[in-house]
Amino acid sequence: MDRGRLTGLGGVLCSLSLLCVILDGVLGATRGEMEHHLEMGRKLLAAGQLAEALSHYHTAVEMDSKNYLTYYKRAAVFLAMGKSRSALPDLTRAIQLKPDFLAARLQRGSILLKQGNAQEARDDFEAVLRSSPESADARERLARARDLEELQENAQVAYYRADYVAAVSALDQVIEISPWDPEMRELRADCHLRAGDPQKAIQDLAPATRLRSDNRAAFLKLSLLHYSLGEHRESLNQVRECLKLDQDDKECLGHYKQVKKLSKQLDSAEELIQAERYRDAIEKYEFVMKAEPHVVYYANLARERICFCLVKVKAATEAIKVCSEAHQRDPRNARILRDRAEAFILNQDYENAVEDYQEAVEFDGDCDDIREGLERARKLLKISRKRDYYKILGVSRAANKQEIIKAYRKLAQQWHPDNFQLEADKKEAEKKFIDIASAKEVLTDPEMRQKFDAGEDPLDPENQQQQGNGHNGHAWPFPFNPFESGGSFHFKFQ
Repeated sequence: MDRGRLTGLGGVLCSLSLLCVILDGVLGATRGEMEHHLEMGRKLLAAGQLAEALSHYHTAVEMDSKNYLTYYKRAAVFLAMGKSRSALPDLTRAIQLKPDFLAARLQRGSILLKQGNAQEARDDFEAVLRSSPESADARERLARARDLEELQENAQVAYYRADYVAAVSALDQVIEISPWDPEMRELRADCHLRAGDPQKAIQDLAPATRLRSDNRAAFLKLSLLHYSLGEHRESLNQVRECLKLDQDDKECLGHYKQVKKLSKQLDSAEELIQAERYRDAIEKYEFVMKAEPHVVYYANLARERICFCLVKVKAATEAIKVCSEAHQRDPRNARILRDRAEAFILNQDYENAVEDYQEAVEFDGDCDDIREGLERARKLLKISRKRDYYKILGVSRAANKQEIIKAYRKLAQQWHPDNFQLEADKKEAEKKFIDIASAKEVLTDPEMRQKFDAGEDPLDPENQQQQGNGHNGHAWPFPFNPFESGGSFHFKFQ
């Protein structure tokens, strides 16, 4: 071989050697860097800094995608973070790289079992037992996987037989073994709904929404349930979660618009009530009744609040009618009974007012308004059996001062004692005239009228004696008597 060829070969060999040295250096640096990331991941995991640990394991996996332990360790971080769905692919990859990696199989089988995948979990546990027959963990979990399969079948059979009690009983045991299975939670929710218990259905659907990456159907169902129960704000929250996953979801978007519109009306109505704009609030609630006639809660709520508003504007007859309709639809609602009692009081029907308040106390005896209302209604009933100044003048409890004075003048003229000739008639006229004058005095004096409306007769001798300034009999409320000389009326009696 000539010198030139030897020189060329030597150059090639020299170049290859240099490349090997460079590669060894790079690989050495890469291996060292990967070990650093693995060590940092381990320390951060032990310290509970899961997000930071995960970042290091991500880098380690990217640097060496053939290392089964790196996948296994990253899966451990995902599990510590509660992300079992993310851990599963890493465990599967670790098993693919090392089929006899029993710890990974046992861990994957446990996740599959909790997710309700009984058959796949059983395959993993059986594989562990074939290699390690003495594994007590694998044997115990295999038994649970077999139990799960049987319980799942029992639950399905009971459900299709419409035996929802038996289905729920089986599903309770299923979910105890596989708490991460959204299908079983949704099935139990459906059983609760069919059995008439929407609150328990909500308790199952809420976690089911988190067990799938895209569970718009569960969010929509939750929203509909909250809506049917009258929880319109929570209904809005749930349907918004659906729209976060897909803002163009047709069903969620349609329901969102409906709930938002109703929610706005309800909130606006209550703001109007707070501002004492009761007639405007009635209009809002009438809209609610038209918008949702088939949702029992909103129809009942609208009638209840209209009843309340009509009492506030002193529309007694109309209030009694609406309150009675509301009571018929919701007979155990103490607030409706309270408001109808107030309407009866406005209508001077104290016996019915007392009856309504007594019934309201049975349903809500702890409410101060209701207890105080009952006491006031009883006082008014007692007074009415003596003297009811509104009835004496023939005016409603909502009458203003001008209406009261007008009624007084008319009656005073009618019962003028000089209009009567017989002594007995004059005596009767005198008594009525005194009652008319007393009624006018009480009802045109704001303080005295307030006392009377609260169930206290300010001219009642018993009340006056309690206050230290009693009178006997029907006291004349003025500093003069029109039947005596010096008064503004000059009547002569034989």
